Amino acid sequence: MKKIVVTGANGQLGKSLKDYVQEKNNSNFQFLFFDRSQLDISNQSLVESFFFTNQVDFVVNCAAYTAVDLAESEVEQAFKINSDGVKYLAEQTQEQGAKLIHVSTDYVFDGTSKVPYMPSDQPNPINVYGKSKWEGEKWALAKNPHSFVIRTSWVYSNYGKNFYTTMLKLMAERDELNIVADQIGKPTHAKDLAAYIYNMIETNSTDYGIHHFSGPDQMSWFEFAQKIAQENGFKTKINPITTAEYPTPAKRPLWSVLG
Repeated sequence: MKKIVVTGANGQLGKSLKDYVQEKNNSNFQFLFFDRSQLDISNQSLVESFFFTNQVDFVVNCAAYTAVDLAESEVEQAFKINSDGVKYLAEQTQEQGAKLIHVSTDYVFDGTSKVPYMPSDQPNPINVYGKSKWEGEKWALAKNPHSFVIRTSWVYSNYGKNFYTTMLKLMAERDELNIVADQIGKPTHAKDLAAYIYNMIETNSTDYGIHHFSGPDQMSWFEFAQKIAQENGFKTKINPITTAEYPTPAKRPLWSVLG
């Protein structure tokens, strides 16, 4: 039986992966889900002691510092989780001969391209969150050659706080919303990403390195909001605005399309 540890179990991807695992009900796998209170990946001694007492075959790292704007002022905290934490996991999985599946982001790119970003393209993050995630990618690949780095974009689900759940809440409260229309990406349902990760484990993939996985449809946040309204029966008026009209502490890439 293969033993798979999943970190960040309370996040939307962790919860979606747990749902998917329960659906599949594969007796060949033992999935162990840990939230931050049970396994804080940024604490090196905790990570080391966990792996000292647990032999695993895969680690799926869904743990992340994802507060993009807050990261601009909480730089150390963002790097502790998104970079140092990945380093510790990569070191310990390498020592055990285990595989590491690490989830990264489209925000490692600067958004100046006009064609989809490929796994071989050079990152150039423009905010602290993106920089911390890129550092994590580099640690994963450097410390464990049996690492998969999965870059994804605009992840949404019914769990937690994401664009989808935020829109549902706001559309229920307001008649009109202003949504950024000049940032382009591919919304990715967390369940689809969970299925992609599960398939890597099930097929015992050896295609190590960087992978891109995102939803099939390219759109702006404005178009995504329109879609959410239509699919959920909201009549909210949605107005397109520019990124310049909606300033945030962290700069966002205007183009986040992964290929």
